[in-house]
Amino acid sequence: MAEKLDYIAVLIPCYNEEKTIRKVITDFQRVLPEAVIYVYNNNSTDKTAQIAAECGAIVRNEFKQGKGNVIRRMFREISAQCYILVDGDDTYPAEYAREMADHVLRDSCGADMVVGDRLSSTYYSENKRPFHNVGNNMVRFLINQIFHADFMDILSGYRAFSYHFIKTFPVLSKGFEIETEMSIHAIDKNMYVENVIIDYRDRPQGSESKLNTFSDGIKVIGTILRLCRTYKPMLFFGIIALVLTLISLAFFIPVLTEYLATGLVLRFPTLIVCGFTFIAAILSFFSGMLLDCIVRKNRQDFEMQLLKVQNHFNRLREEETK
Repeated sequence: MAEKLDYIAVLIPCYNEEKTIRKVITDFQRVLPEAVIYVYNNNSTDKTAQIAAECGAIVRNEFKQGKGNVIRRMFREISAQCYILVDGDDTYPAEYAREMADHVLRDSCGADMVVGDRLSSTYYSENKRPFHNVGNNMVRFLINQIFHADFMDILSGYRAFSYHFIKTFPVLSKGFEIETEMSIHAIDKNMYVENVIIDYRDRPQGSESKLNTFSDGIKVIGTILRLCRTYKPMLFFGIIALVLTLISLAFFIPVLTEYLATGLVLRFPTLIVCGFTFIAAILSFFSGMLLDCIVRKNRQDFEMQLLKVQNHFNRLREEETK
């Protein structure tokens, strides 16, 4: 079966969103009448899939639980010139979709990813969960500091993507850490990212969030550390090497002081542990150097992969225009 290239694809991952999914679909149909709307049902136990089908959306199923698993299948199965990813909980207004899509579809310098920035508008007044506010700010600070970026909203679930981003993005996360992974991938691969300030509204009454503040927050922090190890190995292993070196010196200096004063090594076990700790620091440092070389090579390979994706995209566009 030939690969079909949609002009704009609206992707809505859903799990038990029967109270809001009808409004989300009809809003996007009104704002983007030319778009194809896909709802991926993730083991919902309510009428989410039925309502989505009634509204004219293309409904598909992903049986592996978790937002990351759903997005992996979406990105693999759908081809489009522009993708709009949005949650099915009606917290993101459809009115901004046209502007976000236009940023991607510009012929000369289209963005690879457009992030709907909630934090610069109404998020803090609308969101009723204060720990979410703290978590958003902490994650944004960590990523911007570690990766030398200037993201305004790391965890936004409202984004637009180019074909090139979607088809070169390896989805590894299984849950809500997926937005963090997208952001770091864009930074590392020198993708062109733009922000569009959007209004945010809290979930309507009776609609429950699937996000657990603490457990999912810990997963996001773990994802940041894992991706730091993957994309910034010299920084990650360099810090470990520095910490081990400082520990080694802290215990070695008293042993050295005693030796200079008495001519005797009175604490041989401590000296031995200091030696092994320092060796571990050296190994960590050179591991970081080696992995940094591998990461640089991977970036070179990615540029070649991007060229192949571009050529494939051009062929699809030519076929669609025939």
